[in-house]
Amino acid sequence: MLLFPAKTPMASIADLKDIPAPAPVSYMPQAPGWWVVGGLLLFALLVFAVLKLRTWWRNRYRREAQAELALIEQSLNDTRTRPEALAALPALVKRTVLAWAPRTTVGPMSGDAWLRYLDSTYPKGGFVQGPGRHLDTLAYGHGDIGKGELAALLTLLHQWIDDHVAA
Repeated sequence: MLLFPAKTPMASIADLKDIPAPAPVSYMPQAPGWWVVGGLLLFALLVFAVLKLRTWWRNRYRREAQAELALIEQSLNDTRTRPEALAALPALVKRTVLAWAPRTTVGPMSGDAWLRYLDSTYPKGGFVQGPGRHLDTLAYGHGDIGKGELAALLTLLHQWIDDHVAA
């Protein structure tokens, strides 16, 4: 037995070795179930996009009607163009309805029948009993409408364009 152990050399920093970095982990799913889930999610996203696009496309007449109503509102502020702008309001409503309703049904309507039809397309009403009753007289250029009644009518028309449903 040795009394004195053998001398071991002193450890040095130069003798240290780098620890190898682990291999990168793939983000690709390993199990086939995740491919199925991914495919279903992609399909659901595609269906959602198609439905939104179809709704957007079907409502283009609403956007056009709102833009035209905004132009009419600007014309109402000018005293020279006010009579034509007032007469354009009922025409705009009729064209908006004709965008989705059959012409043979809606085209010949006028007077109270027309206002009742408009009430049937809007859950809140407001055409027979409300500011919408002025549409009948404005259609033929009869009379004028006060500022308060005109503001109420324009508010009703903006809401009706956005929220009406097919009768």
